[in-house]
Amino acid sequence: RATLVKVDSSPLEMPAVVCTAQLCCELTASTKSYTFQVDEEDDSDHILALSVVCLTDGAKDECNVVEVIGRNHENQEIAVPVANLKLSCQPLLSLDNFKLQPPVTFRLAAGSGPVHLSGWHRIMHREDASFEEDDDLSDEDEEELPPIMPAKK
Repeated sequence: RATLVKVDSSPLEMPAVVCTAQLCCELTASTKSYTFQVDEEDDSDHILALSVVCLTDGAKDECNVVEVIGRNHENQEIAVPVANLKLSCQPLLSLDNFKLQPPVTFRLAAGSGPVHLSGWHRIMHREDASFEEDDDLSDEDEEELPPIMPAKK
């Protein structure tokens, strides 16, 4: 399910359209990694957010280590462990929408899984880019919040 929301922008920024979709993948002994990447010609901004990593049906009571592989500021590949799951003591871990910028690879560095990863993928399209809205998606304006008032003493 994707939701389109108009985003307020400053005069220096291009107006944007936000599209959010669910991200799910499963790492197993036979499928040790999953890579998420976007088209190099796509000039939209992409953000991945990892919400939950959990063991699923059929997992053994062993350590299952999940790594995120990305690139640092010098464009060198780095691998960072984000979860160490074991069926008997920690079968799931909430990552509170841990944000990543594609391309990114999720790898089962230890264990045989199955490990399920879920989160979301957000795309910020510029309005001048060619982006066609589906008929089943609706536009919504962001609601303005009232100013914060000082507390009465």
